[in-house]
Amino acid sequence: MTSFSDLNLDPKVLKAIEATGYTTPTPIQAGAIAPALEGRDVLGIAQTGTGKTAAFTLPMITRLAKGRARARMPRSLVLAPTRELAAQVAENFDTYAKGSRLKKALLIGGVSFKEQDQLIDRGVDVLIATPGRLIDHFERGKLLLTGVEIMVVDEADRMLDMGFIPDIERIFEMTPFTRQTLFFSATMAPEIERITNTFLSNPEKIEVARQNSTSDTITQILVEHTPKRRDMTAKDKREILRAIIERDGPELRNAIIFCNRKTEVDVVAKSLKKHGYDAEPIHGDLDQSHRTRTLDGFRDGSLRFLVASDVAARGLDIPNVSHVFNFDVPSHAEDYVHRIGRTGRAGKSGIAYTIATPSDEKYLDAIKRLVKADIPTGENPWTPPGAREEPAPAAAEEDTPKRTRSRSRAKPKRGEDAASEDVSAGRTEPQPEARPKPEPQEEPRGRSRGGRGRSGSESGGRVIGLGDHVPSFIEMSFEERRAETA
Repeated sequence: MTSFSDLNLDPKVLKAIEATGYTTPTPIQAGAIAPALEGRDVLGIAQTGTGKTAAFTLPMITRLAKGRARARMPRSLVLAPTRELAAQVAENFDTYAKGSRLKKALLIGGVSFKEQDQLIDRGVDVLIATPGRLIDHFERGKLLLTGVEIMVVDEADRMLDMGFIPDIERIFEMTPFTRQTLFFSATMAPEIERITNTFLSNPEKIEVARQNSTSDTITQILVEHTPKRRDMTAKDKREILRAIIERDGPELRNAIIFCNRKTEVDVVAKSLKKHGYDAEPIHGDLDQSHRTRTLDGFRDGSLRFLVASDVAARGLDIPNVSHVFNFDVPSHAEDYVHRIGRTGRAGKSGIAYTIATPSDEKYLDAIKRLVKADIPTGENPWTPPGAREEPAPAAAEEDTPKRTRSRSRAKPKRGEDAASEDVSAGRTEPQPEARPKPEPQEEPRGRSRGGRGRSGSESGGRVIGLGDHVPSFIEMSFEERRAETA
């Protein structure tokens, strides 16, 4: 079995590794460190929680041990998709670079430009940044990338999901052609493969786990629910979430609850706090200091529930998460792998619940195709109020024929035809006898044929309501009026 001492790392780096308690490298570390120390390009494909950060941090520190940084010209560059992941890389660098004189700078949003400019002006060996903030500094003339010797792209597939690929291509063009590139991703989408073919030169490819696979240490449970009304879906899912939390009891030490939308993150966190649970939201719209404080609280155990958008799904090293909840089924199947990968890390067991409704069927099918396995269905612990079995109808009621009404709007027929129609429609009552039509009577003079345009009652050919004097043209029939006009 390979040990860190067999990988030709700098003695100071080995001492820092020993202080952390690690003795054996993970498969991705064992495969990537050796070619990286030789200066070769590396393409690493591994699921989350396998130690990819150390796989590029350790050889980078060893190679940069010799040399000196110049103002505004970093010697190496690490790109991360989110602020949290960039901050985590910076923490790893601080851990493994103890005893060396290497300097770093962290360029992320939500932090003052002035403080970051001061660090760059003094010269840094390692520049860790998100793509947007890095381009901001470059366009302001505060940064030059012509001195980059090593470039690292971490969580490349997440970069693709967040729309950073054009920025990544632009940053690649800012760096020297002779740079060394270390490229790490959990999945290998076609667009990611295109970039690696364009910007990597004969890379050493290390794939330590089946692509798009989930860890065997994670128990996956699908909880299905069909809401009575579409507008009650979110409320019902919150009820199910709380019911699962209560049912699992002490086994649920802490949990990350993932939602698809930032607004839903706030609603779920507020609902949990309202019902007495210790929960806080984290998403991209929150201030960076708030996000950092929330993550620190979740790591040290003072916060039990972290309600998050996918900003927290990739790369965050929180080793003791007992549960993960997919409050919303992710619309991208790859996100499912990364979400549930927050639990079951470092050989520990974990549970991942997914709450699904009938409208999530297409997303579930995509997840099953990706991981090449079904998600076991579990029991729904929540019963909607008023959901009980209907009592069986009494026998007497079953024997009594029900009356039905005809939906036809046609005028009812009389006589034998009407009777047969009533029988066919289910009516059994006897129909009244047809009354004979009255003989037509001659209309009195002065009466308008058809009776239209006239109000009041008629009496003796006189129009009531006009007084004793009735104009002669009113009393004339239509034929008499037409003959007089002619």
